[in-house]
Amino acid sequence: MKPNTPSEHQQNHQDPSLENRRPLKVRGVGLVSRFARWLSQKSITPNHISISSIFFAALAALCLFFAPNFNGLSQVSLYLLAALFIQGRLLCNLFDGLVAIEGGKSTASGELFNDIPDRISDPLIIITAGYSLICVSFGDTLAWSAALLAVLTAYVRTLAVSIGAPANFTGPMAKQHRMALLTLACILCAIEQYFWSHDYVMLVALIILNIGCAITVWRRAYIAYCYLEKK
Repeated sequence: MKPNTPSEHQQNHQDPSLENRRPLKVRGVGLVSRFARWLSQKSITPNHISISSIFFAALAALCLFFAPNFNGLSQVSLYLLAALFIQGRLLCNLFDGLVAIEGGKSTASGELFNDIPDRISDPLIIITAGYSLICVSFGDTLAWSAALLAVLTAYVRTLAVSIGAPANFTGPMAKQHRMALLTLACILCAIEQYFWSHDYVMLVALIILNIGCAITVWRRAYIAYCYLEKK
């Protein structure tokens, strides 16, 4: 197995060489580039944007946590807002890197702000997704397990880099995959709740998340092991 071209977190503030960033077509989109340039001209640092991702994650978490307490269009709206805020979190992850590197605002402490907010945002969203479940009694257990595995995927990556292996952001359940899965689950939950008043979609999403994260941890550890043993 080969490591994928790095970059789950598209923005390594410490490394302007871009070697730890996966090419993303969205960076070349005119509107994205123009907005990134506009941000770069303001008194906004990449670290501010990174921290803002926690704010969006918290809003998504609140929507998911309170969704079971409502019915009808109110509940549908909360699920759709959760999906929107999850994407807001990812946009922060995109623009902090664009402002840091393309905007020339990288900082010595950037990697701290690059990584720590993600370790907070992931559990916030994943755990509350579990508490939004009412179709089973073990939704919270599934969610805590998935959150732990999500953090472990990043731990294995950073540990591997610290002992000499290359950065590896392979999936199948890297950050962008986790958030895509939960965004889709929120949208489908809105439809499911409106027409059938149950939440099996989120249950399936959390099961997939657990399995995918476990495979991701194993793959990253195995790839790092193979690389280090061949050095």
